[in-house]
Amino acid sequence: MSSAFPNDRPSHPGRAGRAIFMLAAVAGTLSCVPVAAAAQAQKTIRVAFPVAESGFDPQAIADNYSAMIAQAIFEPLYTYDYFARPAKLVPAAAEALPEVSADLTTYTIRLRKGLRFADDPAFGGKPRELTAGDFVYSWKRLLDPKVRAYSVHVLENRLVGGDQAIAAARRSGAFDYDAPIEGLKALDRYTIRVRFDQPYFGFRHWLTTVQFAPVAREVVDRHKDASSRVAEHPVGTGPYRLADWRRSQKIVLEANPAWRDARYPAPTDPADATIAKGLAGRKLPLVPRVEISIIEEAQPRLLSFERGEIDFVDLPGDLAPNVLDGDRLKPSYAARGIELHRQLEPALNFTYFNLDDPVVGGYAQEKIALRRAMIMGHDRDTEIRVLRNGQAVPGSQISPPWTEGHDPKRPPLQKYDPAGARALLDRFGYRDRDGDGYRELPDGRPLVVEKASTPNATDRASDELWKKSMDAIGVRMTFVKQKWPDLVKMAEAGKLQMWGLGWIHSIPDPDSSYALLYSKQIGMMNDARLRLPEYDRLYEASRRLPDGAERNAIYAKMTDLMRAYGVWEVGPSLISSWLVQPRVKGFKRHPFLQHRWQYYDVEG
Repeated sequence: MSSAFPNDRPSHPGRAGRAIFMLAAVAGTLSCVPVAAAAQAQKTIRVAFPVAESGFDPQAIADNYSAMIAQAIFEPLYTYDYFARPAKLVPAAAEALPEVSADLTTYTIRLRKGLRFADDPAFGGKPRELTAGDFVYSWKRLLDPKVRAYSVHVLENRLVGGDQAIAAARRSGAFDYDAPIEGLKALDRYTIRVRFDQPYFGFRHWLTTVQFAPVAREVVDRHKDASSRVAEHPVGTGPYRLADWRRSQKIVLEANPAWRDARYPAPTDPADATIAKGLAGRKLPLVPRVEISIIEEAQPRLLSFERGEIDFVDLPGDLAPNVLDGDRLKPSYAARGIELHRQLEPALNFTYFNLDDPVVGGYAQEKIALRRAMIMGHDRDTEIRVLRNGQAVPGSQISPPWTEGHDPKRPPLQKYDPAGARALLDRFGYRDRDGDGYRELPDGRPLVVEKASTPNATDRASDELWKKSMDAIGVRMTFVKQKWPDLVKMAEAGKLQMWGLGWIHSIPDPDSSYALLYSKQIGMMNDARLRLPEYDRLYEASRRLPDGAERNAIYAKMTDLMRAYGVWEVGPSLISSWLVQPRVKGFKRHPFLQHRWQYYDVEG
């Protein structure tokens, strides 16, 4: 999944919250339980998120951490081999890989038979089998304007009959789920056919994402809110089901007894044999319970890990010197059996300007100059060296690391040049007219730029660097502080001037990073609210091409347009360092699978 996340996290963006909860067992309670069952009951994976979840409707999810939970509840058609590198597509709910026509316009997908949704009152007390019709219904939800699905861009302007269905819903005010769509059909109970009006090589990768996982219409009809979303009542066909939820505090998942018979994979690379030792062939999930708590600040998360209260933690860059010597664990951590898993994240990090804003927005030369000067004046070198403690590399392109077309040799996209920034502002009339050290707008009115951020320690440090950088070029900067979910709503409504985000990729196709500036995504993914016909034309052309030099050349032109108009400051690519407790078995980082808790085992 590709999703929007705050730039406040040291390694991963996402949504999180507040408290640690540990599974406690009372001896008297266990005394009446068989020994094997008691041991199994104690097996719990303990996780902490840095920001609060937003909800678990798969078609409506727009953040990484909610997606992690949803991926445990809803199973898509495909996933990636847990061990294979580079990423290898394998069937999940599907029986086999998709059958694709020679012209890359038609996909035929056959489902495994006998897959079931988790039990729910919406099914009237009867087992509910997954069918091709469930996928057709769920993908229609992506097209429903009322749902406001972030991944609608995957289907719009491509799916045969899809745009007409969207237009009809906008005219009538309601999406007709019973009306047929020529390009989206259930050929029989277990076969789906999807047709596009142009070649679409990358569609297979989208079928691994939670946004394309199935929901049951009965559940949506029974539990939907005013936006036709079911954020608070997830019922899927995946390895876990939601057992308990205290919003922004605690989420508990339990094994879904209706899940298919899935087994721990056997690795083909001898280097992975140690990870899979004693696990290969065992029924998944290995651990029947996952407890997720919300701890917003990085230091308390690390302390919770050190106390053994959580099983793994994404080490914040600002705390790296406490734990690492360069890229290795300090001896005190290594001696405890703690493991370190490091990788460059497949994420695009950026700070956007709202082009609809009267101060920083617009397409006039002086407006572009203001944005470009602020980008030039932001001290990214200090951000990497001090705030990230070297746990990052300069951002060089819109295509993130690990995605197709990413060039690791490309130089940094934007350079720190405060002298050039001051000269550019002078040239376009942004001058300090009253001698207070801050510039005014060309018409003499005060120039004040407001940047959004969350109220945590990492964002506070980032805000201080932004303030210092902008003071150095004479731009007065203030900050609006809100919780992450509130900022998401404000961004979608176009109410923020500036905000730093990340877009983590769960597939190797970089298309969604470029969709972030597509004008038809305004109000959903395009928080910068860019309206540039040339960019739209290039983006639409890129979607018709397979991987390769021609598409990469178009991506380079789109990147040049973004830079020329000063739409984003592209931030550093972060190196994630995961610390894993010695009791955790089977842990392996994958560039596109975030956490697959069903593959983890724990001792005790």
